[in-house]
Amino acid sequence: MTTDLVNIALRKAGRSRIEEVDFNNLPFGKHFSDHMFVADYADGQWQNLQVVPFDDFTLSPALSSLHYGQSIFEGMKAYKNEEGEVLLFRPLENWKRMNESAKRMCMATIPEEVFMGGLEALLRVDAAWVPTTTDSSLYIRPYMFGTDTFLGVAPSKTYRFCIFTCPVGAYYTKPPKLKVETEYIRSAPGGVGYAKCAGNYAGSMYPTLLAQQAGYDQLMWTDATEHKYIEESGTMNIMFVIDGKLVTPATSDSILKGVTRDSILKVVKSWGIEVEERKVSIQEVIEGIENGSLTEAFGAGTAVVVSPYSLIGYEGKDYMLSEVPKENSLAHRIFTYLNDLRTGRSEDTFGWMHKVV
Repeated sequence: MTTDLVNIALRKAGRSRIEEVDFNNLPFGKHFSDHMFVADYADGQWQNLQVVPFDDFTLSPALSSLHYGQSIFEGMKAYKNEEGEVLLFRPLENWKRMNESAKRMCMATIPEEVFMGGLEALLRVDAAWVPTTTDSSLYIRPYMFGTDTFLGVAPSKTYRFCIFTCPVGAYYTKPPKLKVETEYIRSAPGGVGYAKCAGNYAGSMYPTLLAQQAGYDQLMWTDATEHKYIEESGTMNIMFVIDGKLVTPATSDSILKGVTRDSILKVVKSWGIEVEERKVSIQEVIEGIENGSLTEAFGAGTAVVVSPYSLIGYEGKDYMLSEVPKENSLAHRIFTYLNDLRTGRSEDTFGWMHKVV
């Protein structure tokens, strides 16, 4: 790790807002910690690295990213162990993926020492914001956007990189209901589906709203060509337990390579459970629900970790998923394992945890 190679200025907030937050009642993404890390890219290099009080940016109406969408982000979490140390889960995977997104969106890449140095400096100054209540964590949002002021379709030459954090509780309070989307698409081959760019999420909001108005919580996205094969669910990767195997759509340029997804596959394989990464058709899933071979369906992502689904709506019919006792489900076993690992309650056999020093 080379975080000691960067100089990061610190300007502390005059007053902490932490006493205003009820850590026993943490809605997702509503409370923001005292500070943020900011760095600017200009003249071919990253500069002005600093941790400053969380505050608004002053932006030009001609900011290129507001017009042409050069905006990318990541999502990750920090936890505390019983000794009060701050732990990060596989942060270098988020750094690598952010740079993959940057390359696809024709943006500047971020050196490891800038990403990790800023992240560690921020978490050191705001360590008190990492919650220890059940099902809680400190959500971390690194993001970057173009800052040139011009009206012309061309990559920005300047960028701002920022990291801010917020203490959060559980994302879902009950298993979501899914609707299979067969009209709108989230991404397409050759597109930007594998990148965490802002436009992916903006484009998903309208069809998601339609599904919610119909009584569902989220969408199951299908392929752009035939609407035959499953790709993702909402903003998560999706997994199924079929005939005792863990089955998930293989990643591609239209499916996000989730850090949680990758972690789950590695953990489950270490347990001796067979894993299949392949195309998964809607027909296979519906038939599996009907004949009982499909026993679980759940989403996997940073915000939720693991989120079991209660039903899948397809072509006007709702298919109820089997009610596996929570303690017997693979989803619950995965969630418990990852939660114990991230909070230091179990041995880090994979070498995934990063302690902030």
